[in-house]
Amino acid sequence: MELQIANLSKTYSNGVRALDDVSLTIPRGMFGLLGPNGAGKSTLMRILATLQEADSGAATLGGIDVLRQKEEVRKRLGYLPQDFGVYPRISARDMLDHLAMLKGYTEAKARRELVDALLHRVNLYDVRKKALAGYSGGMRQRFGIAQALIGNPQLLIVDEPTAGLDPGERNRFYNLLAEVGENVIVILSTHIVQDVMELCTNMAIIDKGRLLYCGSPDVAVRALEGRIWERSIGKRELKDYEAKYRVISHKLVAGQPLVHVLSEQAPGEGFEPAPPNLEDVFFSKIGGLS
Repeated sequence: MELQIANLSKTYSNGVRALDDVSLTIPRGMFGLLGPNGAGKSTLMRILATLQEADSGAATLGGIDVLRQKEEVRKRLGYLPQDFGVYPRISARDMLDHLAMLKGYTEAKARRELVDALLHRVNLYDVRKKALAGYSGGMRQRFGIAQALIGNPQLLIVDEPTAGLDPGERNRFYNLLAEVGENVIVILSTHIVQDVMELCTNMAIIDKGRLLYCGSPDVAVRALEGRIWERSIGKRELKDYEAKYRVISHKLVAGQPLVHVLSEQAPGEGFEPAPPNLEDVFFSKIGGLS
């Protein structure tokens, strides 16, 4: 099964064009949707999750029209938004039981078996009776995945899931998502480049509502081989370097800016070739470079 998106556009009443003729084909597995804050990622996710209307375009999940057959889509959809609300004093087990009831699991024994299986899957069974208010950030996100998996969805949408998680929680969440992505379409919307590099075999980069790249992260990185150069410079030199070279990124290393420059050949004295990474791809694309 594939999710096919064709010429999707959305403009808000204030004139902001959140999506500008976006077309994508998303296969089964982990698919990264990468872009800065405000790029249009969440708008696309909400439209695919049947929570928002598009102005034009089309989207199909298998043979289902996502924009018109919303009830059919919801039967096959799992969704973990960036911010999701829960009743803080309710236990994880009782909350999942309630959500499963709302999704049509009316037989008590089957529902309890489903809930316990989901809690085992996300490694929360031992704290199933604990109130959700007492969960850590990573535990809350794993609970979010559990609720999204009710009904064995064919499409799972996850919006900015690792923001605020510590490294250990983040790794546990990575492992869980990777396992889920073996069998269903998982769209991971994020602005964290590492999330996409470590999890996704396919990706898209979106900025200001426009699709800038779609394909394999590895292919995108290889396309920059021999074209990335770096040099440590003084802080006061940064503006001059940005004016003179195609600086795609810079970061402080030992208190000094380390600049990455995109160039077909050595841009000048002091520059060393640098192995490209997905961060270089990201910054080159959103900077309007190719």
